[in-house]
Amino acid sequence: MALIVSAMIAQGQATGESNQPGPIGIGASLEPLVANHTLAGAVILVATRDRILTVNAVGYRDIGAKAPMAANDMFWIASVTKPLTATAFMMLVDEGKVSLDDPVEKYLPEFKGQMVRVKQPQGSPASSEGSPASTEKPVAADHPIRIREILSHTSGLPFKSSAQPGALDMLPLKEAVRSYAAEPLLFQPGTSSSYSNEGLNTAARILEVVSGVPYEQFIQQRLLDPLGMKDTTFWPNAEQISRLAKSYKADAAAKDLREVPINQLTYPLDDRTRRYAMPAGGLFSTAQDLAKFCQMILNGGKSNGKRYISEQALHAMTSRQNSGFGGSDYGFGWGISKNGLGHGGAFNNDMEIDRTDGRIFIFMVQQDGPWGTADGAKMVDSLKLLAKGIQ
Repeated sequence: MALIVSAMIAQGQATGESNQPGPIGIGASLEPLVANHTLAGAVILVATRDRILTVNAVGYRDIGAKAPMAANDMFWIASVTKPLTATAFMMLVDEGKVSLDDPVEKYLPEFKGQMVRVKQPQGSPASSEGSPASTEKPVAADHPIRIREILSHTSGLPFKSSAQPGALDMLPLKEAVRSYAAEPLLFQPGTSSSYSNEGLNTAARILEVVSGVPYEQFIQQRLLDPLGMKDTTFWPNAEQISRLAKSYKADAAAKDLREVPINQLTYPLDDRTRRYAMPAGGLFSTAQDLAKFCQMILNGGKSNGKRYISEQALHAMTSRQNSGFGGSDYGFGWGISKNGLGHGGAFNNDMEIDRTDGRIFIFMVQQDGPWGTADGAKMVDSLKLLAKGIQ
């Protein structure tokens, strides 16, 4: 892989990159990984604040049908949804309708009297009663969880509640959030960090209460439609489903890829009667649509003369808000790095903005679980290195 990367950097510097879809330029570095069944296929996009530098489609959308991947193919972006949800929420902060320091219970009374799980030390009377539940003794929270804590994974809310079924899209948002409030927190608010779908979903429920508009309608009207993100949706239609990349998982025994469903979602994907919008990870999108969103962020919250969020709101979103708990930095809906910000998704897709060189990198793939080869583990970092050489 190192030899491939070196060769492709040289090619990119010498000839530049094409903005036409196809396995050329940066995409060619993935051809050996498609051939050895590390991945089925992918779309890679590199952009600046005002133009697309390259978009390459490599491999297959559907291996069984031998359908090649196309640049406009659809993907479930999973937790890459979080930055979009946080951006929609910050619009209300800009409008003075909510404050980041407000307690969640101000808008959602079901969160009043929040309790925190406290594990009892071994040998204590509570831990020797024979029941696993007796090792935890809930205590009152030091303070009501705050909005800034639910946006930065420091509230103590778990990843999901025990009331939720296996799929994450089967409960209406109001009902799902009520189930969060009924269970104890993992830790005292603001003292630690735990990655939590519940936090972003709760923020979206507050958005509904404050705006009087369903979350999915708010984000459609205030963010997706104005940016022209026509292929970004919680419910892909029949035409979009025909462009949806199949999901695959590495099968160690067969040393191959096997097709798998998206086990966190409910089928059929276009069923609006049984499936509900999931603000923490439910969107489907394309590389080009996500580039429009990233360009708006890279341009300080503006796109085509329209301001979406203020510079102050953007600064808050993209600054460390979790005190570095867990050894990583997180803002509001964004992971923060030395040079920029980004977010990954459950099926290994990735969206990053390098503010140092004004570069956007988007990697769209549908791979459930770890890569099956050593080269796969280095793949995304190698692609980012190649992206820096594209002019």
